[in-house]
Amino acid sequence: MANFRTHITVAAAGGALLAYVGFKAQWWPPLQALVVCALTAFGGILPDIDADHSRSNRLIFTLLTVPALVMGAVLLQPWLSPAVLLLACVGIYIGVRYVGGALFSRLTVHRGGWHSLLAAALCTLTAAALSFHWLAQPAWLAWSHGMAVLLGFLIHLLLDEIYSVDLAGGRLKRSFGTALKPADLSRPAASLLMLIATVTLIPWLPPWDALGSLLSQGAGLWR
Repeated sequence: MANFRTHITVAAAGGALLAYVGFKAQWWPPLQALVVCALTAFGGILPDIDADHSRSNRLIFTLLTVPALVMGAVLLQPWLSPAVLLLACVGIYIGVRYVGGALFSRLTVHRGGWHSLLAAALCTLTAAALSFHWLAQPAWLAWSHGMAVLLGFLIHLLLDEIYSVDLAGGRLKRSFGTALKPADLSRPAASLLMLIATVTLIPWLPPWDALGSLLSQGAGLWR
């Protein structure tokens, strides 16, 4: 499989290309182009969130502490004194970064459900829903954020499959087919929970016509 540096470098390059094309097409301003590039790079390491003690796992859970701290501070600030709020924020950081990361690693298996198209769909819809509702972005921009995550995620899965082919020896490695799969059928319960979570997001998504318009414009540029 490809290593961390390869995943994030190739995904960032794909994100830079997507950001540039969108900027030239006047889909988003320069600042949003940077956001799209960053989200693509983030999507490029997301599948390895299930790799125990990996750089991807540590980086992802470190990044997740930022929205967790912001949300916790906003919700708790009216009820707590500054000193207690500070202690609560420290607890949130430790809970997300260390406890959450360790628990997630214990409950998941590398190259399992997170290396699948179902996981890609879940992360894409989550990004679009959060952008639309939490960040109050326009529908077309929220879908752009979701598609950026999807691009990075798919780049990761494709790289893993490419690295599973031994061109010199003319053979397929044992890892071939474990990344770019519809779902992890060897763990049906986990895949079912992931499917339920994906379907649950549907009412929270931006309007679908905005996604259709975005894809139509993208196809037009491709032609």
